[in-house]
Amino acid sequence: METGQAPRAIGPYSQAIIAGDWIFCSGQIAIDPQTQDLISGGIKEQTERVLKNLGAILESAGSSMPRIVKTDIYLKNLSDFKEMNEIYAGFFPGDEKPARATVKISGLPKNALIEISCIALIN
Repeated sequence: METGQAPRAIGPYSQAIIAGDWIFCSGQIAIDPQTQDLISGGIKEQTERVLKNLGAILESAGSSMPRIVKTDIYLKNLSDFKEMNEIYAGFFPGDEKPARATVKISGLPKNALIEISCIALIN
């Protein structure tokens, strides 16, 4: 599936795949869906853009951020963990947060600072 409200895939993959009652979102980096360019700014700005991109994909499939059950976060710098968490927490204000893995990696496409993928239930 694909929506114009999130960046186009930059490789041979889908923005997301729906399987039964689940949506599996490919990793998103901080690309502006209007320009298809990596946004400027640091980890806070990039984390917010990534989560907005995931939200747009979920919404187009009939799901939403509160329906996310699992995220995988890839950080270029673990020193960005605290600032990333501050933004991330704002997208999941309820008591029940998604399960999550966070790993440091050596690099991301377009030299992004963060990439996040998720699995969610469809409403």
